[in-house]
Amino acid sequence: MAKKLLSVVVPVYNEQEVIDETFRRLSATFKDYFMDIEYIFINDGSKDNTYFKLRDIASSNKEVRVINFARNFGHQIAITAGMDYAKGDAIVIIDADLQDPPQVILQMVDKWKEGYQVVYGKRLQREGETFFKKLTAKVFYRFLDSMTDVKLPVDVGDFRLIDRKVCDAMKCLPERSRYVRGLVSWVGFRQTSVEYHREKRFAGETKYPLSKMLKLAGDGIFSFSYKPLKLATFLGMLVSAFSFIYLIIVLVQRIVKNDVASGWASSMAVSLFLNGVMLIVIGIMGEYVGRIYEEVKARPLYVVGELMGFGEDRDKQE
Repeated sequence: MAKKLLSVVVPVYNEQEVIDETFRRLSATFKDYFMDIEYIFINDGSKDNTYFKLRDIASSNKEVRVINFARNFGHQIAITAGMDYAKGDAIVIIDADLQDPPQVILQMVDKWKEGYQVVYGKRLQREGETFFKKLTAKVFYRFLDSMTDVKLPVDVGDFRLIDRKVCDAMKCLPERSRYVRGLVSWVGFRQTSVEYHREKRFAGETKYPLSKMLKLAGDGIFSFSYKPLKLATFLGMLVSAFSFIYLIIVLVQRIVKNDVASGWASSMAVSLFLNGVMLIVIGIMGEYVGRIYEEVKARPLYVVGELMGFGEDRDKQE
């Protein structure tokens, strides 16, 4: 009986300091393993020497595949491309920075052999990260879970194993503002977790600064929930109610006291408050309209500039 194939998908962006060590640890983890292994590195428009290092790794190791994007398309799109090209019976997604220990994959495979089709890594500790990042991450995961209609596990990133059936189902979801971990939860199947301690980044700098974290948070919220629109409606009704009450108070003062003079400060405060609420509502609606605009353009999710290690008969996918 032929061995099953495990595809290890590794999105990479400006990781010249760590990529050699990443491949070394992955190779050591699966040395003499009972499954065949293919490594798929997605070079997401790196501007350093990552491309050349990946080229050397691919030329020396027949099990390595490299997808070079024509430009930077983003982490979530890179993960999507890796899943598109993966041939494995199971697919593992792991970042190149070695914060997620490769040996945890072995535990995920054990769970997969038990019959689970999605096995995600749940972080018990996050080493080498600031208090601010730990706090905001903790708040974000719980806030996102409360906002979405799909049950999303907390303290979980993209580090996970998915079955071939799950991967094929994900290919039917072409949306552009992608939140992969949310999409995996949405498609369903039997899911479980493996707990682990997240380590320090081996080298280099984080590729998820606050701006990208906020964008990812927005993708998660606006892609899986209509609650912001409901919140906008609630704010509109609340402000209307306060405005009506204020109108009644003014009328009573006019009839009873014949005194409707009001200070400039109070008038400006009410005006600024109302304008602020309207801008918030317009902004929320704009987020959804903007995402509709991105979808109707129907552009490909990514453009591949070069493939390495796939063979000439590998059809190009986008």
